[in-house]
Amino acid sequence: MTTFLVGAITAIAVLLAVLGIVSTLARRQIGLLHLAVAGVLELLLLVQAGVAVSAIVGGERPADTPTFLGYLGGIVLVPIAGGLWARSERTRWAGTVMAVSAAVVGVMAWRLLQLWEATGV
Repeated sequence: MTTFLVGAITAIAVLLAVLGIVSTLARRQIGLLHLAVAGVLELLLLVQAGVAVSAIVGGERPADTPTFLGYLGGIVLVPIAGGLWARSERTRWAGTVMAVSAAVVGVMAWRLLQLWEATGV
């Protein structure tokens, strides 16, 4: 887990949240730009998951491994669930769904880093 990767995830999540809020305020459905940014976010989350799993296999362990793994599995699913829900939502609120899912990812990414860096003392 690196702070740089968490920062990149947060930046893309903020971008997606802003896009979602803008489309909601403009009373428009989400478009391909929203889905492309969500795809980039998902790719970064998969990289983060790969880095974390390889570190765990290599012998590094967070203090609370079960909680860490729960967050790691959950964070990967949030953009997918948000994107599917937003695509099925035919009103302007689809942007809000994307914004909320992006905000959740941003918070969860920092919580993952916090769990990783905890010493367990």
